Amino acid sequence: MIPFLAVYTVFLLYPFFQGIWISLHDWNLLAVAFNPDAKEFVGIRNYERVIWGRNITWGIGASPLVQVSGLLGVVLSLFLGSTRRLSRTTAWALGITSLLLLVLPGFHPSEGGRWYDRRFWPTVGNTLVFVGLTVPTVTITALILAAALNRQSRSMAAMRTLFFLSQVLSVTVVTLIWQIMFSPRQGLIANITNLFGGSPIVWLTDERFAMAAIVITTVWWSLGIVMILFLAGLQDISRDLYEAGALDNATGLKAFWFITLPNLKRTITLVIVLQIILHFQVFGQAHLMTNGGPNDTTQVLVRYIYQTAFRDSELGRASVMAVFLFVTMGGFSILQFVLGREGD
Repeated sequence: MIPFLAVYTVFLLYPFFQGIWISLHDWNLLAVAFNPDAKEFVGIRNYERVIWGRNITWGIGASPLVQVSGLLGVVLSLFLGSTRRLSRTTAWALGITSLLLLVLPGFHPSEGGRWYDRRFWPTVGNTLVFVGLTVPTVTITALILAAALNRQSRSMAAMRTLFFLSQVLSVTVVTLIWQIMFSPRQGLIANITNLFGGSPIVWLTDERFAMAAIVITTVWWSLGIVMILFLAGLQDISRDLYEAGALDNATGLKAFWFITLPNLKRTITLVIVLQIILHFQVFGQAHLMTNGGPNDTTQVLVRYIYQTAFRDSELGRASVMAVFLFVTMGGFSILQFVLGREGD
């Protein structure tokens, strides 16, 4: 185990704790590169500069849609927990998540106040929207594809290969393909729109459609590996279960709902956790396709960290954002494992 632990420590553990240490300093990248003593310990001031602001207050109507959803989730978790329709652990997890949705979006600057970093929270919001759109879409689409292709034949093997091919492409190639696809002049989507008499959409420069374009690109790129994971899970389910289910008239959609999905519980949990971690770290698509625009509508957290660290040379603030990203991904991952844990 020593070689693995050595690599893990040098390339993961040490940078992780070093990042936390840097986040507690006023650390200019260029200045410290030439003079290691140029950094200044500032404690949690960087966290305040990034996450907080001046004259911040809390109100129930600051983000009404999200906060109402959180309130309904709290009530629902209390009801389902008290009636034992959910396990205690699941009810607690749902309640805490809903409470966060109720409380956190309520913080906002009062009159004369402002966030110290005006771009941070909108960027976090963009990242959450991206993850919220891509993870369910990739998971559901890949599961349907895997179920459809879970047959032993040459044609099915060829189809699996075709669907997996996108996975081997680099992000540069993928974004180039979809930039051409989304082109309002020569793109395939524009040509189809013209064929039916419509006006082409300027996907990458329209604030309404830029994020959708990145989501579509990412879903197409990510399907392959998730489909393979689901195929492995499907092929691990004993055929005896389906034969026994058929005796009780559980065929087709009934078999899928009562036999396939319960036996894929661990695989679904693994896929969702991996997709959340992967898509929270989205960078290349937003950087290459839209450059974070238009008007920061596709600016995502990792790209903002990159700009803060290497363009603005503010490594302390960038490390704060990296710590925030880690905590967010860790929280979602723990929640998924708790909700996906099998009962006794």
